[in-house]
Amino acid sequence: MAEEMRIVLRNYGKIDPLKIDDYMAAGGYKSLEKARSMKQTEVIEEVKKSNLRGRGGAGFNAGMKWNFSYQVQSEEKYVVCNADEGEPGTYKDRIIMENDPQSVIEGMAICGYAIGSKKGYIYCRGEYPYVVDTLNQAIAQAKAKGVLGDFDVEVRMGGGAYVCGEESALIESIEGHRGEPRFKPPFPPVIGLWQKPTIVNNVETFANIPIIIEKGGDWYKAIGAPNYPGTKVLTLTGDVNNRTFFEVPTNTTIREVIFGLGGGVAGGKKFKAVQIGGTSGGFIPESNLDTPIDFDSMNSIGAVLGSGAVFVMDESRDIVDVVARIAKFFEHESCGKCSPCREGTKRMHEMMERLNAGEGSAEDVELLGRLGKVMSVACLCGLGQAAPAPVLTTIKNFNADYQAKFN
Repeated sequence: MAEEMRIVLRNYGKIDPLKIDDYMAAGGYKSLEKARSMKQTEVIEEVKKSNLRGRGGAGFNAGMKWNFSYQVQSEEKYVVCNADEGEPGTYKDRIIMENDPQSVIEGMAICGYAIGSKKGYIYCRGEYPYVVDTLNQAIAQAKAKGVLGDFDVEVRMGGGAYVCGEESALIESIEGHRGEPRFKPPFPPVIGLWQKPTIVNNVETFANIPIIIEKGGDWYKAIGAPNYPGTKVLTLTGDVNNRTFFEVPTNTTIREVIFGLGGGVAGGKKFKAVQIGGTSGGFIPESNLDTPIDFDSMNSIGAVLGSGAVFVMDESRDIVDVVARIAKFFEHESCGKCSPCREGTKRMHEMMERLNAGEGSAEDVELLGRLGKVMSVACLCGLGQAAPAPVLTTIKNFNADYQAKFN
């Protein structure tokens, strides 16, 4: 694991996550203390200087987002941590929360000070009840120590809806409504939870904040890819020798991830494809393996970095069958609010099943491509916009597999 660089996972295995004294002995909450000695604008500028971009799905500059909320005059503002980790094959947020919950809480408290918020929520995946217990214990200890000051944090559990990973659907869920995305603009930093300015950042994003304040934005910006600096926590699954998780600089290539840290394809078989970013990610062929894992480089080859899930497939796998199963997942998880997603995911699943059964045609493949392109621009939220990615990338990069189904 020599290639690793642990920033987010800096305390992994070194502290007892249920003992705040361990976290504080490792330097915990000194960054919050330092932040409160700075002006709010100085904290925001330091985060902007680091060029930290969201570690969830959209990759938006965290400091710029914070600045939007800071500039809005409001008696109430909110900080929300998106811990609704519903992407199949992803568990990096769980690892962070289980092993270093105080780093996330400290990052949220720094954000709260910077934008002028006194209330934070951690929206945790409903299938993580034991993580919720860990978070509640960590919050209770932080309150008992008095390190949070007037900033209060509360955990809310999701109901298992994949769409609630989208920030506005998450906000609707916290408010007690059906988890459906809102029309935007306005965006949450201006009008969010209970119509108040709200910052929604991912678990991994908040875990980066304390060390950025400690060491400075310039230090952080010098790590990894210039346009997406820092590190990324990745979870590696599928046909690899080392099914595990690790944290690497963002200029690390896909090949280094799979054949370095991953130990190569299992069973001595040949590599076929890799899907990065979870179920909504595109399938990447061997010709693109030397692409760095940073956000923009992934986008340039039709993939997404997203949640950091890396799913490897060997030569024996039926890629059309895999994509048909993914299409079924998206049909099931669509909230149904907008017709491009509600109807599009259903038709996409139907056509993929027909192709997988050997009952399709070249015309079906062509129609799938057209449908996917419409969905990627017409759907209301990221779920529907990303749902076609597995289909579109496999049609482009593995068209022979589709041809073999009906020839």
